[in-house]
Amino acid sequence: MTDGPRQDGAPKGPAGATVEDVVLQANTAFYNAFEAGDLDLMAAVWLPEPDPVCIHPGNAAISGYAEMMRAWAMIFANTPYIQFFLTDVQVRVDGDVAYVTCTENVLSSGEGAPEDGFAGGKALSTNVFRRTSSGWRLWIHHASPVLSSGGPQEEAE
Repeated sequence: MTDGPRQDGAPKGPAGATVEDVVLQANTAFYNAFEAGDLDLMAAVWLPEPDPVCIHPGNAAISGYAEMMRAWAMIFANTPYIQFFLTDVQVRVDGDVAYVTCTENVLSSGEGAPEDGFAGGKALSTNVFRRTSSGWRLWIHHASPVLSSGGPQEEAE
């Protein structure tokens, strides 16, 4: 089925899903690949050209498909467990470009986690997708750490 207007005027995707739904599915595929530590799945999520960009919390930007895949291989080799709980998910589609913003609530083990335990963290993420002939592909991922809870006490200071 091709994307086109529904009777209510909103665009539709496969099986009547909205374009926003399809972009959210692409976003979910990214986090599923990350949680699985599967380089093949991760490679299938990303747009190889033009140069994709990935910025992990507290790190420099990684530009270019080959460099990024090397970085993912290193992350997967050093992360025995990671799980994401996404909140505050918002999607916006503008033609052949879309973005998803969300809060990544992360549970992980490995470097930085207590021995025989898990570490938790939170990041704000923006994932930018481009529509291709084979579907929506991730073009830019930028996650920034949340350094505070932003509660009423901190807001008053």
